[in-house]
Amino acid sequence: QVQLVESGGGLVQPGGSLRLSCAASGSILSINDMGWYRQAPGKQRELVATITSGGSTVTAYSVKGRFAISRDNAKNTVYLQMNSLQPDDTAVYYCNADIQSIGSKDNYWGRGTQVTVSS
Repeated sequence: QVQLVESGGGLVQPGGSLRLSCAASGSILSINDMGWYRQAPGKQRELVATITSGGSTVTAYSVKGRFAISRDNAKNTVYLQMNSLQPDDTAVYYCNADIQSIGSKDNYWGRGTQVTVSS
């Protein structure tokens, strides 16, 4: 069974930084696109950034220049480096991945990690 587990969230002051990690585990043959999404209270889930297996990235305009997505294919892990955090970045951050396992290819979500930006 494939799982995505996020870590690295927490409380940070405005202007601070956090680094999120998401590790995929289970019967994995290959991982295609990986990404980060976020959902603030009362709002819809939105794309933050995605990265292909080859390293091509897409980043939301709202976080461009502040957030950077990367991945370690050998570790089946995707990262989100978040700098210059602002209160509007407060949300639950979810990891997402397209994973090929034995017999199937599916899209998976992690359970999320809370990021709170507050003084």
